[in-house]
Amino acid sequence: MDSLRAIDGWGAPFAAAGVVRADGIVGTHGPRDEAVRWASVTKLLTGLAALVAVEEGTVELDERLRRLLSHAGGRRRTYSNEGIEEAARLIEDAAGMPFDQYLREAVVVPLGLRGSLQGSPASEYVGPLDDLLALGRECLAPTLVAAETLEEATTVQFPGLDGVLPGFGRQEPNDWGLTFELRDGKSPHWTGARNSARTFGHFGQSGTFLWVDPELGAACAVLTTRDFGDWAKDAWPPFNDAVVAELSR
Repeated sequence: MDSLRAIDGWGAPFAAAGVVRADGIVGTHGPRDEAVRWASVTKLLTGLAALVAVEEGTVELDERLRRLLSHAGGRRRTYSNEGIEEAARLIEDAAGMPFDQYLREAVVVPLGLRGSLQGSPASEYVGPLDDLLALGRECLAPTLVAAETLEEATTVQFPGLDGVLPGFGRQEPNDWGLTFELRDGKSPHWTGARNSARTFGHFGQSGTFLWVDPELGAACAVLTTRDFGDWAKDAWPPFNDAVVAELSR
């Protein structure tokens, strides 16, 4: 895909991007097998592991776990690494094993991922582009959990909560699923204007992101080693618009 080549102009020491549909890879640009830190995109793997734990009966998706996974601490949406880490501890305690082991057995091995969690379940997965593309495909056509479970996880939890989307300011409302950030009507936003309101995903401080657009039937993954900043706010939305436009031809 020609639109993916734009990452070469981002000034990142390392950059790789790809697009997948449920039936396979549409296109990639840059190294696919070099492992880099995903930063907060890690939360999506932790969220998927939590869904597996719920379906297995290891934990219950009660109000406490639901609030932790959706950053819904009270009357506001307060984005929190600590909340995701606490959710992981709940799973760890219920499963009777370290969370990194649970994540590996529940998600990493079944999806054939080659990376690993190397610290916080909120921000420290290290893996290659191929892993992120595999996660994108799983979000388009789930194999680890029922489609209905993933649909719930990508639906607004505790609707109507306002809050700050890191890097993009206050959103009213600041809609979130179960670790999945929901585009809905947010503005400004890191996805493109062409992305549907149903788009969900996450971006990371290390200059990474994954969005999944169910209406488009595609997911786009980007890994870089240039920390998020104003450059990303300028570069990502037009990049994503170009990707959507190319996919829509």
